[in-house]
Amino acid sequence: MPDAREKNPASSSNPVEERDRAMAYPFREMERRARARWRDEGLFEIRDPMAAKRPFYSLNMFPYPSGDLHVGHGRNYILGDVVTRLKTMQGYDVLTPMGWDAFGLPAENAAIANKIHPAIWTKRNIARMKEQLLSWGLVYDWNREIASCLPDYYRWTQWIFLQLYKRGLAYRAKSAVNWCPTDRTVLANEQVIDGKCERCGSTVETRELEQWFFKITAYAEPLLKDLKLLTHWPEKVRVMQTNWIGRSEGAAIRFEVSGSKEPIQVFTTRPDTLCGATFLVLAAEHPLVKSLQEKGKLPGDAASLVERLRRQRVEDRFAVETEKVGFETGLTAVHPLTGKPIPVWVANYVLMGYGTGAIMAVPAHDQRDFEFARKYRLPIVEVIRPDEVNRPNSGAGFDGKSAYEGEGRLVNSGPHDGLTSEEGKREVIRALVGKKAGEANVNYRLRDWLISRQRYWGAPIPMVTCPKCGIQPVPESELPVLLPDQVEFKPTGESPLLSNEKFLTAKCPNCGGPARRETDTMDTFVDSSWYFLRFLNPKMETAPFSSDAVNRWLPVNQYIGGVEHAILHLLYSRFIVKVLRDLGMVSFAEPFERLFTQGMITKDGHKMSKSKGNVVAPDRLIERYGADTVRLYTLFIGPPEKDAEWNDRGVEGAYRFLTRYWRMIEQFLEATEVHAPSKRPPAAQTWEQTGQARDLRRRVHELVTQILDDMDRLHLNTAVSGLMQIVNAVQDYQAAQGETLAPAGQGKMPAPEVAEAVDMATRLLGPLAPHTAEGAWERLGHTESVFRAGWPAASQEALARDLERLVVQVNGKVRSEVEVPVGAPTEAVRKAALDDPKARKFVEGKTVAQVIHVPGRLVNIVVK
Repeated sequence: MPDAREKNPASSSNPVEERDRAMAYPFREMERRARARWRDEGLFEIRDPMAAKRPFYSLNMFPYPSGDLHVGHGRNYILGDVVTRLKTMQGYDVLTPMGWDAFGLPAENAAIANKIHPAIWTKRNIARMKEQLLSWGLVYDWNREIASCLPDYYRWTQWIFLQLYKRGLAYRAKSAVNWCPTDRTVLANEQVIDGKCERCGSTVETRELEQWFFKITAYAEPLLKDLKLLTHWPEKVRVMQTNWIGRSEGAAIRFEVSGSKEPIQVFTTRPDTLCGATFLVLAAEHPLVKSLQEKGKLPGDAASLVERLRRQRVEDRFAVETEKVGFETGLTAVHPLTGKPIPVWVANYVLMGYGTGAIMAVPAHDQRDFEFARKYRLPIVEVIRPDEVNRPNSGAGFDGKSAYEGEGRLVNSGPHDGLTSEEGKREVIRALVGKKAGEANVNYRLRDWLISRQRYWGAPIPMVTCPKCGIQPVPESELPVLLPDQVEFKPTGESPLLSNEKFLTAKCPNCGGPARRETDTMDTFVDSSWYFLRFLNPKMETAPFSSDAVNRWLPVNQYIGGVEHAILHLLYSRFIVKVLRDLGMVSFAEPFERLFTQGMITKDGHKMSKSKGNVVAPDRLIERYGADTVRLYTLFIGPPEKDAEWNDRGVEGAYRFLTRYWRMIEQFLEATEVHAPSKRPPAAQTWEQTGQARDLRRRVHELVTQILDDMDRLHLNTAVSGLMQIVNAVQDYQAAQGETLAPAGQGKMPAPEVAEAVDMATRLLGPLAPHTAEGAWERLGHTESVFRAGWPAASQEALARDLERLVVQVNGKVRSEVEVPVGAPTEAVRKAALDDPKARKFVEGKTVAQVIHVPGRLVNIVVK
């Protein structure tokens, strides 16, 4: 019969087994107690923003409430939580709010598919995601919670829209736009990736619609210039924004058109090639082409080609490999310098959204122009030849087989022949100015921000259209323009606002007559372009935020989120802050001082997604191993700015470490037989240590320095590694000293350096595994939270070394290392180096000419 103790291990009378069970890692109880303490004591709340002595704003990009989170999402939020806890321990008053980017297409699509109102779907998802955030042990000031879909928030989104409208920065215009046929809405240029909708992946079409825009181009130069202020942003993000804004210097040139009062204006970065312009090319959407079409003056089947081009994807038209097609309009332009007539064409490779929608074609020096000219037998004139004197490696120049796009010296350019390209640019612009046909100009790739969406679930645009007065803004006193609750979703995907007469019917604020309300809603990126300001006073009813509060707390000290927002959210937020600054509402130029973009966590080599079936949910892992285990593994998996592969077995490793740490705490307490901090070494302890004790203390203090540096740079994988090294060092020291755990009551009192290491390790653990650290701190006899205990500081006395290692070189090549007393005289160092066996074999049989000693670094033996 098996021993009864196998069925009921708790009945064991073995004291070692009983002790091991007592030392089991009690994560569930620690989680319950720690969270209750943080909540009850309001440890991570800012009750009065203006009373804070050392403000620090720690912010994660607020999420879209789409449902369950997976461990990949957790990386972002756990990183932010580490920052919050670290800065709290360092004595800062940390603002760490959370909210919900709650408008958007997924909610509306879910409403159509599942016959559920978007508000209900969103509310359910918020509750679920909030539950998961809490399960990770994340601390947010939930008193500041906001949701962009609530009227008390989007009222102020609408108010900001009106301020832009008053300043001429919000306008309505007919434009060729990107249209997603699946979501049945327009997309900003930034939301089209490789010709597809960034959200659903559908192939994007081009349509011409009346749309609302924000004039972000008015701020192109400050948006570009102020990137230099963002020294704590990832370089790749600054480069992405620089390229997206796309500043280029050149010339605006006007070509007079025979029979037309309006010239064709082009922008070129290469005015030095002007004499090589043999024809002009217009985009299919150019106003002049529209005029010809309306007058029925387009030749042959050109009208059908124009319509086809207007519907074609931008990427297809602009791609280098796309076959060039077009037609001659019959119009003739006049060359501004030579006076010669040049034909005007329409072609697929010129786009209205880039520059002016017209280009001067210089086929000898632009490959697209060259291919078009060859196909349609148009003149090709070389005007730039490589300058072999100043540019000896610039190539052979134009060979008639492809364009030469480099710089050189001007030829076939009349009075400008012989000038370098740089000289030619200046002289050609001077000539254009003299003829009033052009001037120097700066152009930007950046286009105005398209904010209209033909959907229901978004902030209504606060404008009405009156038959008499035209488009009119809704008075601020009438905000918010409420999104109606009672709506019917049709399977066509059409916005229910289009048929909601109660919503549509409005009164003109100018004449008082009947008007119709705008049915487009705002892009969700408008909601997220200012939310970080609202967190300071989320209940404020008289303004979107308190200027005094935001000026005290912003720019955000640490902002964390995905690099996928490098152009969209981050650029738009920068723009809105600059507008608000010009309105006198904020005093700073940039919203985010320090930015960190975390890498993705992948599974089976792919980004986690439900469609791939590789999602790892945190709930099961947290239930089995505890929140701190999942947190620690998430941080340890790799450099947080890089992608990392998830492995469930790695979670077990993190659990084993926390169990080992907890056993170290319990062994320490059992050996001291007291749970009071009075038994720990006082701050002014006089250390009289053996060599091993001194080595332990030095190692611990070195790791304290390293871990703080790692945490400040968010190199949290190496911070976790450093903490593991502290535990290893303590356990190795105890084993060497015979301080391994004996039966209860018989352990040797731990040395002061062990007590200090346990104290420091527990505080260092706080930001990484907060429940465990809080539980251990309480077990060590403290009454205040570990997050009120302060961050450990390394002692210079502890870091001091008696010995130092010097590199030994022979004739400048590294051959060995030697250990000598710190500050040893050169003669002693010389002897140690010459006596070293590894170095000696490179010296034997040779004459030592010189021994060079560089204190603290190396000794070089020079032999002949």
